[in-house]
Order: sequence, then structure tokens, then C-alpha cells
Amino acid sequence: MPNTLSDDLRRKIDAYWRAANYVSVGQIYLYDNPLLKRPLQLSDVKPLVVSHWGTTPGQNFIYVHLNRVIKKYDLDMFYVAGPGHGGPAIVGNVYLEGTWSEVYPNVTQDERGSKELFKQFSFPGGISSHVAPTTPGSIHEGGELGYSLSHAFGAAFDNPELIVACVIGDGEAETGPLAASWQSNKFLDPITTAPCCRFCISTATRSAIRPCLRASRVRNWTSSCVVAAGRRSSSRVMIRTRCMSAWPR
Repeated sequence: MPNTLSDDLRRKIDAYWRAANYVSVGQIYLYDNPLLKRPLQLSDVKPLVVSHWGTTPGQNFIYVHLNRVIKKYDLDMFYVAGPGHGGPAIVGNVYLEGTWSEVYPNVTQDERGSKELFKQFSFPGGISSHVAPTTPGSIHEGGELGYSLSHAFGAAFDNPELIVACVIGDGEAETGPLAASWQSNKFLDPITTAPCCRFCISTATRSAIRPCLRASRVRNWTSSCVVAAGRRSSSRVMIRTRCMSAWPR
């Protein structure tokens, strides 16, 4: 099939996704022994665990595929992370990309740096358990639930050629601000204002990305992942799962 990924690219995507998952787990649980070079001991584990695994693998999956299409089609895109405790995913990806080490030179991309990254996460004197101003490039406070979709729509309104990927956490889906944000698609006119909106719905909190549903109105309020695109109506933003086929033009 001409539109499927090559074996080499699929292998690299899978390797990156697994690396992002490991870095995320390390942030949540590990105080020491970041590369597990010796048997894990109780002293290696943080005494108080804040944050959780739930949305992390789903966000990592979305992140790596968005990076794939950004590179393939030279897109202007950014990611809004709504899940309050999904911070390990975004911090981990920023670290793997090298940006975290550029901003914080003491957190190097080696064993010593990974130990520092793991230790500082949700730890006294470190960083918060959610995406915060300390995260390079962050414009959205992940722990303040309910505003992710409104921020995503605002970015699309102001930048018609910008694709905004917005992941909504199940917790914030129950808030008033988020409920109101669903109505923002009524302000989009793909003919005169260029942006339009496509929703990709999944259940990231169950550690699985489900096949996407493209819709102008949300029909499944139990879902926790939405991708909003600020592009012309001819563009389609959709996360494909299982078959991992190429991004549609």
C-alpha cells in the first residue's frame, strides 16, 4: 500500500514512543537509578507519587505522530495539553527533543541528566506535576482545568494557518469553561476566515488511542482526547491508529 509507513519509519516511531513512555514513568516514580543499571530498591522510588500514568501514553502517541506530520508537510503546529496530571508526557518529549537541556543546561541528555529530570518532577524545589511556565514553550497551564480548548480555539482564530492540537483531560471535560468551549466552532467560517475544526476523539486515560471520529459536534462526552485544527476545510487532521498509515493530504 503506497500510503503506509515504511518499516524503518515505523520502527523509529515505535522506539521514540517507548522512550517517551519510559522517561514519563521515570519522572513519576524514580528518585534514583534512572537507567535501572542495578535492581530496583525502595530507596530508588519517590516516597510520595504525584501525577499518574493515565493520559501519558496516549499523549506520547499523539506527540510523536504530530511531529511526524510536521516534518513531512512542514506544518505550523503546536500542542495544548489539557490533562492536569499529564505533565510527564510533555516534559519528557521536550527533554527527548533536546529543548529542555538547552534551557536548563544542568539537565543533560545522559544518565546524570535523566536522574536530575526524574528527581525534580513534582518534587520540592523542582517542577510541578503538570505543564507549567517552567516547561519551555508552554502557553497553557495544564493544572488549571477547563481552559485548554478555549486556548486552542483562540490560537486558531488569531492564526488561521496554524494547526492547534488540543488534548482534553477527562477531569476538565466536566468543567463549565470546557462545556462552553465546545460552542466555539460556531465562530469558525472555513470560507471567509480560513480556520476550521476537526475533532479526534479517543480515550487516552485508558492507555489506548481509539479510532478517531471526525465531527463538528461532539457526541461522546466520555472521551478525553480532542485534536482541534485551525486550517482550511480541505485539510483533515486525524490520528490514525493500528494501521499507522500516512497522514492524509
